[in-house]
Amino acid sequence: MTSTASIPLTREDAAPMRYGGLIVIMLMGFLVVTAEFLPNGVLTEMAAGLGVTPGQAGQTVTITALAGLIVAPTIGLMFPRLDRRALLVWAAAAASVSSIVVALSPDLITILIARFFLGASISAFWSMSITVAARLAGPERIGRAMMFTSAGVSLATVAGVPLGVLLSEALDWRIAFAVVGAATAVVALAVRVTVPTVPAAAASSFGLLIDSLRRPGVTAGMIGHVLVVLGHFLAYTYIRLALERVPDVGAETIVLLLAVFGVGGLIGNLVIGLLVDRAFRVFAVTAPVAIAVAIALLVMLPGSLPAVVLAVLVWGFFFASWLIIVNTWVGHRMPDRREAGGSLTSLGFQLAIVLAAGFGGLLVDLTGVVALDIVALSLLVLGAVLFGWVVRTHEADRMQHS
Repeated sequence: MTSTASIPLTREDAAPMRYGGLIVIMLMGFLVVTAEFLPNGVLTEMAAGLGVTPGQAGQTVTITALAGLIVAPTIGLMFPRLDRRALLVWAAAAASVSSIVVALSPDLITILIARFFLGASISAFWSMSITVAARLAGPERIGRAMMFTSAGVSLATVAGVPLGVLLSEALDWRIAFAVVGAATAVVALAVRVTVPTVPAAAASSFGLLIDSLRRPGVTAGMIGHVLVVLGHFLAYTYIRLALERVPDVGAETIVLLLAVFGVGGLIGNLVIGLLVDRAFRVFAVTAPVAIAVAIALLVMLPGSLPAVVLAVLVWGFFFASWLIIVNTWVGHRMPDRREAGGSLTSLGFQLAIVLAAGFGGLLVDLTGVVALDIVALSLLVLGAVLFGWVVRTHEADRMQHS
């Protein structure tokens, strides 16, 4: 999730929904997110195939997020006049090449370089997807259009990564990356055919982002957000190792458990999305605490498959809705700077992934996955306390002055 270019909402003519283009954008989101997190599901095989430790193989996630962290706030500034359809085509092409290089490369260094370009591609996708969606659906239907992008991301969690794991087990982990790469190349062509030209829009400046952080409570809230996402990804990046602690668990069961995580996420998006306006302050605390409890169940009860299934379901349910909660806070806290707030949220998300995969790789190699998960759930609780305090303080001030 990265920063987005501003959307010209007042000067675009109303147009019919271009469902073909929206479906292609959904497929692009599905494939790039599948490629981003595919190493999480094939970590054991990937590490064995490359002759490295699981922690070292986990750096393929770190480098992708690092590229996103660098490119997220700069993509619009680097290409201020480039048609956004062309930018998406190039992003899909780069993501395709990245996955194919991973499938063919014999060493970790080359794979890390390829994954850096994947991260840049993902940032370009997230930065331009809202502007492109508005062009495809018309600004008056931007919410409906964004459902397609969200559906692609959710489907990647529910089906993309588990199918990649299944393909890896049936054939080879390299085949999984090759299939994703080939499919992304087809989508690059489809973007060129189905998406109309999208003129470049002005991007947020660095000065505006920094000024937004100076507002009371914003910096503390963003730190709480980073801690929550950091705790999640510290555990989720190495979830394969945690699930392998379940007695007699096979690859098929792991695929099903990853699918349960995604199903929980789909349900959580719907349920919390409907309730968040009425119970916002409650979810700001309970969501990260519930994730921490779910991870604790994985740590304490690996021998109970029902407990593991429940833990994975709850984990997916609440984390998939976390960005809904954070963005609702941004809307309350910065109603005049929603785009800047969204950019800060996205930057925090990428920063957390970088720290989680990097620090987590060292920690899991030194102490094992149990210690890693204990650190993760501790960060989630700390983030819940900080973010919840900021939310409650701001809401109390707002009600006092209303």
